[in-house]
Amino acid sequence: MANAKCRIKSDDTVVVITGKDKGRRGRVLRVFPAEGRLVVEGINRVKRHMKPVGDQPGGIVEKEAPINVSNVALWVGGDDGRRVKVGYTTLEDGRKVRIDRKTGDVLDNA
Repeated sequence: MANAKCRIKSDDTVVVITGKDKGRRGRVLRVFPAEGRLVVEGINRVKRHMKPVGDQPGGIVEKEAPINVSNVALWVGGDDGRRVKVGYTTLEDGRKVRIDRKTGDVLDNA
């Protein structure tokens, strides 16, 4: 997936639409557009066995693993929000912004 379309950015709130964490929401921590994956806070938690390194003790560490971008949808509106399909448009001042395809509202703050 060298030229993947990734309409979700860091610090967006997303909802998982399929898999073991279906229905859960979280904030996007990292995006890997080349792989088509992203890391979401509190979603897809896995356990890793770590060796002690320097001052850090070893043990079993739980952390978030990347999830495929097709398994999440953008979430807007807080607790009473909804899933959003993302489109793009160009404003009069020349900026390309993300929009909600249902209502036409601009999703990007900047």
